[in-house]
Amino acid sequence: MIDFDWLRVPTLLIPLTGLLGLLVGSFLNVVILRLPRRLEHEWRTQAREFLAAETRDETPDPEEAAPPDLVFTGSHCPHCKHALSPFDNIPLLSWLALRGRCRYCKTPISWQYPLVELLTALASMAVAWKFGYGWPLAAGLVFTWILVAASGIDVRTQLLPDQLTLPLLWLGLLISLVPLFVVPPTAIVGAAIGYLSLWSVYWLFKLLTGKEGMGYGDFKLLGALGAWMGAMSLLPIILLSSLIGAIVGGTALALRGKDRSTPIPFGPFIAAAGWAWFVFGDWLGAFYARLFGLA
Repeated sequence: MIDFDWLRVPTLLIPLTGLLGLLVGSFLNVVILRLPRRLEHEWRTQAREFLAAETRDETPDPEEAAPPDLVFTGSHCPHCKHALSPFDNIPLLSWLALRGRCRYCKTPISWQYPLVELLTALASMAVAWKFGYGWPLAAGLVFTWILVAASGIDVRTQLLPDQLTLPLLWLGLLISLVPLFVVPPTAIVGAAIGYLSLWSVYWLFKLLTGKEGMGYGDFKLLGALGAWMGAMSLLPIILLSSLIGAIVGGTALALRGKDRSTPIPFGPFIAAAGWAWFVFGDWLGAFYARLFGLA
């Protein structure tokens, strides 16, 4: 019988989780790049089918080729289309060894690839440090990876796909039955308040200005965070996301020479604040209490 007790040594948990995070981060890059394209292809296909049915057109437009799937299609250089070898796909190390350029056409490789891999690894290690061995760690890793993927897609496309936000919401509600983090009533109320709070802000802002300040994906994302952590976490998350958004978003606009009217995705700031509260909420709450003399 194989002895796996060495895996349970606490000092090995964090680096092993970091290694797993690097591998998952490599896959999340694929999700970030390919999922929006596949969704857009599905939407166009459905639109053609609907229009053909409405007009009773017997000769609808020919279907376009489907974009690569998320799992079975191998990676390739987006510029020269050359298939990448396994040595070109080693998380983080390949990018460093190739000095950030394609081995075949020497085109610069986007910084997104190493950043997502490194971010996923570091965030995974923090979750392992927080929870240690057990089901909370497994759930926390899934929570983290979905937030990374959703944030990456939102940054690139200003979309938060239902294919990520809704599973995160339902998973939070389901694990409350165990419960791992909050009990079912707390999760249900948190999900409802999380969604309705931003929904209300959206419609109030639209009625006052005639503009849309955020998307429905943001509502679903905050609802999902409420399902995982309860309603009491929502106010700190909103305040923290606003702070992060003001600092990061303002700096990004300044560096690009853009004004405040330039739209920027809010989902990544909600995700970052939600993850920070999920992992460091106890410490952040204690720091806030000491800062304002509440403790």
